[in-house]
Amino acid sequence: QVQLVESGGGLVQPGGSLRLSCVASRSILSIYPMGWYRQAPGKQRELVAVITGHSTNYADSVRERFTISRDNAKNTVSLQMNNLKPEDTAVYYCYAAPNSWGQGTQVTVSS
Repeated sequence: QVQLVESGGGLVQPGGSLRLSCVASRSILSIYPMGWYRQAPGKQRELVAVITGHSTNYADSVRERFTISRDNAKNTVSLQMNNLKPEDTAVYYCYAAPNSWGQGTQVTVSS
């Protein structure tokens, strides 16, 4: 198990950007995959983006707008979110295989 702490959420206008960061309590060199999920009110938690070594995968709804990356030297996984839409509003959770989750960070997209 690894402890994960997310940061970077907040309130942003439609079309704006945010960068989420997830810092792990230990080295992530051997942790694959890592990723980001989100859960909107009244909805199930869904995959946003996942990174496995040198490959990435995205939900169709965020492809071309979001970019996931990892910095093994800093034990960090990040999610750059551009052109945000109101439907991106959710609590975003960091995930590390096999079963570690962060506490979540709120992202609200509203004018």
